[in-house]
Amino acid sequence: MSENKKPKIAIFLTVFIYLLGFGMIIPVIPIISVEYGATAFQTGLLLSIYSLMQFVFSPFWGRLSDRYGRRPILLICLFGEIFSYLFFALSRNLEMLFVARCLSGFFGASISTASAYISDITPLNERSKGMALIGAAFGLGFLFGPALGGGLTLWAEKISTDPVFRTSFSAYWVSFLCLITFVFAFVTLKETLKKEISQQNKLTRLQAVTKYLSAPIIGPLVFIFFLSSFAMSTMEATLVLFMRDKFNWGLTEVSFGFAYVGLMIVITQGFLVRRLIPKYGERNILRIGLICMALGFCGIAAAQSLVAMALTQTILALGVGFVNPSTLGSISLLTPSSEQGSAQGTTQSMASLGRIIGPAMGGALYGSLNQESPFIMAGLLILIGLLVVIAIFKEIPIAGLVKEPSTPAKAEANVK
Repeated sequence: MSENKKPKIAIFLTVFIYLLGFGMIIPVIPIISVEYGATAFQTGLLLSIYSLMQFVFSPFWGRLSDRYGRRPILLICLFGEIFSYLFFALSRNLEMLFVARCLSGFFGASISTASAYISDITPLNERSKGMALIGAAFGLGFLFGPALGGGLTLWAEKISTDPVFRTSFSAYWVSFLCLITFVFAFVTLKETLKKEISQQNKLTRLQAVTKYLSAPIIGPLVFIFFLSSFAMSTMEATLVLFMRDKFNWGLTEVSFGFAYVGLMIVITQGFLVRRLIPKYGERNILRIGLICMALGFCGIAAAQSLVAMALTQTILALGVGFVNPSTLGSISLLTPSSEQGSAQGTTQSMASLGRIIGPAMGGALYGSLNQESPFIMAGLLILIGLLVVIAIFKEIPIAGLVKEPSTPAKAEANVK
C-alpha cells in the first residue's frame, strides 16, 4: 500500500466509524432511555444532544488543529470516542446516558479536522474529490450503522436475557471498532500542517465563525451547506411517519429505504463525483445537485406510488452526493492553508445546527399542517440555496478544471 493512500484510508475509517457508531446507537437510545424512565421529551433530547455538541465544538477542534496540528487532534478524539461509547455501555441511569452522548458528540465533532486533513494532502485540482471520500464514508456509515446495530442487539438477546446488556452490547462493539481505528491512525497518520502555518492562526471561536460567515463567497457556501443539512434532517425526521401513513410501511421497510439512499450517496460520492468534478467543475456540479435535491424533496410530497417514491429518492440521493463534496471542496479552495480547520469547523458546526432545527421543524409541520408540508419546506430551502448559487456562480472556484494549482495569495485574499 502506497504511503499516500494510508492516511486517506485512516481518515476514511475515522469518519466511517463516527457515522457507523452514530447509526448503531440511534435505534438503541429510545429503548434504553425508556428502561431508565425517560419521558418522550428526554428521549428526543438524548437523540439531539449529539448534534448540539457537534454544533458547539466543531469550530473548537478545527481551530485547535490549525494551531497544534491535525494528527494529535484526530488521535485525541479517536481515543475519546473509545471511552465515550464504553461509558455509554456501562451507563446505568439516564444521567450517565446524557454524559455519554455529550462525550460522543464532543469527540465526534472532530470531523472538521478530518476534512482539514484531506485539504492538506490533496492538491487544489483534486480537493473536491478528496471531500467526496469523506462523503462516501458518511454514506457507508448511514447505510450499515442501523442494520449492524439491530443485528448486534439480536445477537445480544441470544447471549443474555439482561435487558441492559442487550441494549448496551452495540456500544461495546463501537468502542472496539474505535480502538482498531485509533491504532491504525496512530501508525499511519503523519502530520500535514507545517509549523510556520500553525503559528499563524490565533482566531477565537467567535472570531472564526463571524469571519467565515461574513466572507463574500465562503459565507454563502456555508449557508448553502446549512440549508442542505436542515432540509435533509427535516426529511429524515418525518419520512417514517409519511411512509407509514401514506403507504402503510413499517419500520423495516423504511429502514431499507434509508439504506437505499445511503447506498446511492456512496455510489455518487465514491464514483460519480470523483469523475464528474474534474470534467465539469465544482460550481456546475453544485448547481445540478441542488436542482436534484429540490426535485427529490418536492417529488416525495407529490409521489402517489412506491415506484414514484423510489425515483424521487434516487434523484434526492444523487443531489446530496453532488452538493456536499462540491460545497466543502469549494470552501476549502477559498480558504488559506493556515485556516482549513477553522473554516471546516465552522461549516460542520452550521450543518449540526441544521440537524438540530430540522427534526423539530419537520415534526411541527407534519403535525400541524399536513403530511407533505415538511418535504415541501425542504424543497423550498434548497431552492433558496440554488438562488444563492446563481447569485455567486461566477465566483465559485472551478479547480477541478485547472491543471495547475492557483497561488496561495489568491486563497488568502478570499477570507480577508
